[in-house]
Amino acid sequence: MDKKVIEDVKLFARENWEGVIRDIGRLVAVDSVRGEEQPGMPFGPGPAKALKLGLEIAGELGLDTVNCENMIGYAQVGQGEKYLATITHLDVVPSAGWSEDPFTLRRREGFIIGRGVMDDKGPSVLCLYALKYLKDRGVELRYPVRALLGADEESKMQDLDYYLKNYPAPLFCFSPDANFPLCNGEKGIYHARISSRLPLGAVADIRGGVARNVIPQSAEALVHAGELKSTDSVTARREGELWHLCAKGVGGHACHPEDACNAIGLLVNYILENDIVSGEEKELFLGMQRLHSDYYGRGIGAQASDDKFEPLTIIGGEIAVENGHIVMTVDSRYPTTSSSDKLTAILEKNWKGLADVVKTGDSEPFYMSLDNPAIQACVSCYNAVTGENAKPYTIGGGTYARHFPNAVSFGPEHPERPAPDFAGPIHGVDEAACEDWMREALEIYILSLLELEKLDY
Repeated sequence: MDKKVIEDVKLFARENWEGVIRDIGRLVAVDSVRGEEQPGMPFGPGPAKALKLGLEIAGELGLDTVNCENMIGYAQVGQGEKYLATITHLDVVPSAGWSEDPFTLRRREGFIIGRGVMDDKGPSVLCLYALKYLKDRGVELRYPVRALLGADEESKMQDLDYYLKNYPAPLFCFSPDANFPLCNGEKGIYHARISSRLPLGAVADIRGGVARNVIPQSAEALVHAGELKSTDSVTARREGELWHLCAKGVGGHACHPEDACNAIGLLVNYILENDIVSGEEKELFLGMQRLHSDYYGRGIGAQASDDKFEPLTIIGGEIAVENGHIVMTVDSRYPTTSSSDKLTAILEKNWKGLADVVKTGDSEPFYMSLDNPAIQACVSCYNAVTGENAKPYTIGGGTYARHFPNAVSFGPEHPERPAPDFAGPIHGVDEAACEDWMREALEIYILSLLELEKLDY
């Protein structure tokens, strides 16, 4: 790889860095959690506002922009029908429990903190600036390059369904929405809804979680019980004839349950340990306990593994009361040796007829061969910038990449690198990103686009 090109890319990143931070901050300021559909706003006003702003930023950088009915949008450099692309998203998951305002970007000790700085507003800005490099330097492009900006990745990915139905797919696409060096495969993603057949009993109300793919950091319940005592993880406070229980765990992403502590599981354990429930209601909660006892699914007999992916994981994401019955959502990331049918059958067996199990979503695993020249080009650029000899990997997360015929997820996260205690994870409290690592990612993305332009597709 040409050393002069590498040095020029590094110079560009340094000279434009304050602009990158400024524009990430502008996007972070928009609360872009999916909301109710409104006229011209298919995913609610938040994602629409973020998409409009993202395209405004792209225009300020001198890029051509297209807004696709507020479903998705893109910036482009170059002309032609066959194109390369990056794809990121501007919608975010809900925020609760932050130490400060999640929609005000903060800089602290070389990190930026704010909802979306890593997932995925920060990477979105990196991609726009990568296209700015191609334009500013007058790079002759064999293929135009688009930076696709989605607005529904955290929910149903209807943005991408719309795009691929109405626009041709890119020749190759990478999604900066995972860990470096490069992800060439993603587990299957299974979602289900568990609905209790029992009316409310000793547990008068129970609630927790913000999204099905987010491990809840808090959960609470109102219960009928005798004297109760608080513990390290659950506080108990009498409110009239009821006890108000509040469980505090550690939030995180459903694909990384090992980094979190599910508050629903803590609350369920407390209810069982204090004999608050009995009879069939106890059996219902024992089913919840088995689910939450092991995030690899061993508690319910769902464990699975293969030679391509890490083992299956499964979590309870949300719990609530609807129409007098307890309902809970389940999120599982599974390898090729499991399936949605197997998981549904296992969950049905776990609750022994006390609850109905309905599959609400499924996306089968996907895997791209390491022999693909585009994969080799991207990994080579990563290693050239970092001086590493890193190898591709597979993940349990679900990114846009799985929906394209020829795509991978490509950074910019570095879970293997140490970070300070104040730096929270994606989907978690005080989500943070290291500025040095993000600037390094910008360099990698620019170099990768230059190398991908040289390939025949």
